[in-house]
Amino acid sequence: MSHFDVASTAVQAALDAGARYADARVMHRRTESMNARNGEIEDLTQNEDAGIGVRALVGSGWGFYAVPDLSDAAARRAGTTAARVAAASGNVPGPPLDLVASTPVAASWSSGCAVDPLGVPLGEKGDLLTTATSIMLEHGADLAEGLYQIWDTRKWFVSSEGHRIDQHVRECGAGISATAIGPDETQRRSYPSYRGQYGTQGWELVRDLDLTAHAARIADEARALLTAPACPAGETTLVLGGEQMCLQIHESVGHAIELDRILGWEAAFAGTSWLDLSKLGSLRYGSELMNITIDPTIPGALGSFGFDDEGTAAVARPAVRDGIWVGVLAGRDSASRAGLDYAGSVRADGWARLPMVRMTNVGLEPGPHTLDEIIAETRDGVFMDYNRSWSIDDKRLNFQFGCEVGYEIKNGRLGRMLRNPTYTGIGPRFWQSMDMLSSETVAWGTPNCGKGQPGQIGHTGHPAAPARFQNVRVGVTA
Repeated sequence: MSHFDVASTAVQAALDAGARYADARVMHRRTESMNARNGEIEDLTQNEDAGIGVRALVGSGWGFYAVPDLSDAAARRAGTTAARVAAASGNVPGPPLDLVASTPVAASWSSGCAVDPLGVPLGEKGDLLTTATSIMLEHGADLAEGLYQIWDTRKWFVSSEGHRIDQHVRECGAGISATAIGPDETQRRSYPSYRGQYGTQGWELVRDLDLTAHAARIADEARALLTAPACPAGETTLVLGGEQMCLQIHESVGHAIELDRILGWEAAFAGTSWLDLSKLGSLRYGSELMNITIDPTIPGALGSFGFDDEGTAAVARPAVRDGIWVGVLAGRDSASRAGLDYAGSVRADGWARLPMVRMTNVGLEPGPHTLDEIIAETRDGVFMDYNRSWSIDDKRLNFQFGCEVGYEIKNGRLGRMLRNPTYTGIGPRFWQSMDMLSSETVAWGTPNCGKGQPGQIGHTGHPAAPARFQNVRVGVTA
């Protein structure tokens, strides 16, 4: 049987067992990761798995069942069981549930890939990490670490409405970090971000990062941070670099606009959302410079795909326009419940997990400035970049972030390096204070977004650029 046949068998079994709608995802995934520390390879992990996950809708109740077996009998059992679970869910009746439209198509989609990351010799990958970490040790790092990660995923999706879609998504990325240990504290510098950079690309992404060229610099900066003055406390003008802006978007916008959180359906991993659907289209989220787009079509970005895990085609949609909240991340069921006419943001972490609303690429549209212009126009302030810590309340509203490195800004110029820079704020008040935004956008990849119970790890993308915010409280230590 082909993979499409397996999925079709499962869907038909669910229908035969009483489902009014069913879909099935057959998935085959290969992963590889390597970690190096202080010039030595510490870990190499290679995994491969395959299975089928089936959703069934009976009345207003969903059922899900998954098996690591692609035989005809296993597919039938999965479909039948999913329908039975859905029927049992109906014993606790809820409001009527419909699904917004998703045009059934027969289609194939693949992410761009110039160099197959799994085809690159392990020796080349290991040499990259050991060389980079050795350079960091030579330049004063007490702990030098490097890693890469690769995911190669194939999906075959079939629905009772007529979807028949296969996709091949290849993702990879890498990063390095240097830690310096002082008598009272440690300091860390990373490249290209605190967790690395990732995308739906091939190994060309890692080669373009040129890790070894940046190894000496970040080790030197980690050592220098040990004796740098602490970030002063108070309210000031804050300029954030693009890497930190990625996390700012992820935590205070991306999670907040997930429709299942807004509806109260989901609260795991940092709660629900402060947003009220009655204010969609009218709520001021930020300044007029704030334009957030949900766009899974960006070539090479980590949150990109051809179709989500409900078979909805990837489409760019506005989430914030000129500072006004206008859109959400939605699934077919949550969108219907909210009275919306679009979905397209549902994915699952593998065949054994129920698809749920997840961020795709959620990012800022470019602004009219450059970072140099932003610094030059700032008389007194602090520049911070590269995330070190984050904390946000269970409404995605009040937050506090720490960064690896900061710099004074005096009379339009960067001044002294600052250690342990932190800032805090309230989401809409913070975004409304944004008065300058760079056009120098990078689509940062976040490969470790947690959500759901059982927990799922999502891959998200965040186009971001440096920006300036007024009257921000910085130097918070408690």
